[in-house]
Amino acid sequence: MKEEYTLRTIRSGRKTVSIEVKRDGTVVVRAPRAMSDAAVRRILDKRQEWIVTNVQKMRLAHPAPAEDEMLGPSQIRELKEEAQRTLPGKAESFAAKMRVAYGRITVRCQKTRWGSCTAEGNLSFNCLLMLMPEEIVDYVIVHELCHLKEMNHSQRFWREVEKVLPDYRQRQRWLKENGGRYLDRVDRH
Repeated sequence: MKEEYTLRTIRSGRKTVSIEVKRDGTVVVRAPRAMSDAAVRRILDKRQEWIVTNVQKMRLAHPAPAEDEMLGPSQIRELKEEAQRTLPGKAESFAAKMRVAYGRITVRCQKTRWGSCTAEGNLSFNCLLMLMPEEIVDYVIVHELCHLKEMNHSQRFWREVEKVLPDYRQRQRWLKENGGRYLDRVDRH
């Protein structure tokens, strides 16, 4: 039986071909602009077994949410409004404890990130955090605020996180194991 999947090809100035299987089972091929479609097809044919195996794994690990779990534009707007009311106060409280100062806070509905921190000290958070347990929201906020001290994920960075949240590893694990289910509730097509 042949496994059906969606294939997306992205052409760029790169020199090599990469194949990635997304959580929803979509296969993304990145290829050089100059490479012929036939050459890309030959590579895909050689990697077919790997592709099918990984599409099946992703579909099992990340089943598509039920239709009634999907979030529409009005629900996303509500989540953004709730996040804009909730997250700045939480960030302010943690920032005071940590003795750090940040710039602006932006709320978006992001595809892959829960939060980010710019070199200028501006913070961005995913509105889907409003669907998560409070301890996970706190973890994401503390994580981003720690980037104001360490703009990397070095041991020093993780020590800063641990000072505020000694159980951060459990929170991080929960987010890694469960976060995809929340991201999948937004139709990205």
